[in-house]
Amino acid sequence: MSEETIGRGTWYDMMAKKVIEREQSLNRDMSNLRTEMGLGASGFPHIGSLGDASRSYAVTLALKNLNCNSELVAFCDDKDGLRKVPAGLPKDMEKYLGYSVSSIPDPFGCHESYGKHMSSLLLDALDKCGIEYKYYSAKEVYEKGLLLDEIRTILTNAKKVGEIVKEEVGQETYTEVLPFFAICKKCGHLYTTRAYKFDPKTDKVSYKCEGLEIRGKLIAGCEHEGEVDIKSGEGKLTWKSEFAARWKALDIRFEAYGKDIADSVRINDRICREVLCFEPPSHAKYEMFLDKGGKKISKSAGNVFTPQVWFQYGSPQSLLLLMLKRFVGTRTLDVSDIPAYMNELDYLEDVYFGKKTAAEKEATKLRGLFEYCYVMKPPAKPSIHVPYNLMAFLVKMAPKECIDDYVAEKLQSYGYLQKGQILDANLKQRIEYASNWTRDFEEIKETDVALTTEEKKAISELITLLEDETEPDKIQNAIFNSAKSNGIAPSGFFKTLYKILMGAPQGPRLGPYVLAMGKQNVIAALKRTVNKT
Repeated sequence: MSEETIGRGTWYDMMAKKVIEREQSLNRDMSNLRTEMGLGASGFPHIGSLGDASRSYAVTLALKNLNCNSELVAFCDDKDGLRKVPAGLPKDMEKYLGYSVSSIPDPFGCHESYGKHMSSLLLDALDKCGIEYKYYSAKEVYEKGLLLDEIRTILTNAKKVGEIVKEEVGQETYTEVLPFFAICKKCGHLYTTRAYKFDPKTDKVSYKCEGLEIRGKLIAGCEHEGEVDIKSGEGKLTWKSEFAARWKALDIRFEAYGKDIADSVRINDRICREVLCFEPPSHAKYEMFLDKGGKKISKSAGNVFTPQVWFQYGSPQSLLLLMLKRFVGTRTLDVSDIPAYMNELDYLEDVYFGKKTAAEKEATKLRGLFEYCYVMKPPAKPSIHVPYNLMAFLVKMAPKECIDDYVAEKLQSYGYLQKGQILDANLKQRIEYASNWTRDFEEIKETDVALTTEEKKAISELITLLEDETEPDKIQNAIFNSAKSNGIAPSGFFKTLYKILMGAPQGPRLGPYVLAMGKQNVIAALKRTVNKT
């Protein structure tokens, strides 16, 4: 390993080193460098929600690798109000708009509140991925008074907070009202109240329930005027000040954030520093996942791609690979990408165990990335890798009453298993993923292969021939003839097609494969390959 390599050689190791150096320069206590992620509770957690946790946890692991104690804080925003009914939930839930999600009944009837139900889905995903965290519920944090000193300081210095918000984003709201939402004692709404006075002697906030427009919909206030004691937990700071309060109260040293809340982070950094006299945590900004149509994947937009969906077709480690392989830049994402990440994880494992080679610096980085995908608990020995598309084909062809036996026999004949070798737990899990895939999808996710001009011409010719062929032997001959007519050795052309369609240099006869996987699906995959290269 080269001398300049930091930790495992990844971005997370470099970030951890920067955090350590910054904390040392600030002369702060180094006994526990806490990282944080926000846990949404207002809607179904999507893939991007896991990004906060996985990236911050990777920095936690990197800090540990560099001999610093660290832990991830998962702060659940279950005190927030409901601003929109997520797609797929009953329309009559609109009656709860403006109420704290921890006070709304669970529409599914299995948790004590709507907020608990939604946050439990993301906690389930964290647990499946092996991410360890210290959990904080905002509802409990406010009720226990863990932010009490910070709330007092912020409300006492509300004028300064308002000036910071105005300077940073031009919003004048908080020059007129306090950055605090009281829960109205009469109607129970959170977002309809307007807090206008704080008495530091009694710890009470005076408010009036005036109403609020949320996404074009007016949530009427009940006009009640009252007071709320900040020690009661019957209210919360606004986002434009709460981040700062919890950073100081929980002593947070690193938090990643999505660019959609960059303004809030910038405001809270200043409040943290200038009002609470606490140096804010180190940050790293990442961009959002987009769906294939270019829209941000969102828990309220109806295009939710949840971690639970991923786990039907791919492993938790492959999901962590998606999150950790690249930090910056916007990425499009679709369920059809899962097979590629499963295959890429296999490649990382091969590099990790020395079965495939890469340049020294790149190999160090890939081995480190593999360890982070397994949260520093990588397998002790390499597993048997079967390309996702090949496993999907075998599952599709297998008699339903003896899938395991059929797949084992075929894998023996293709050389993935030795004669008489049985399926291990890993392969049985992959059969389950492939079974779910073939049940729900038809699309073939091709493997990127660099093609010569002759190969492009041969594949284009093959596409034309496939349109009219419906028999496996004739498809087999069409492949052979396309290679010969373009001066390509048939064996090499078959190998190229196997790599494109299955991600492996060999496999089952392509004639039956094309028909089993759907001729038009195969044609579409080949067209995409020709157009890419």
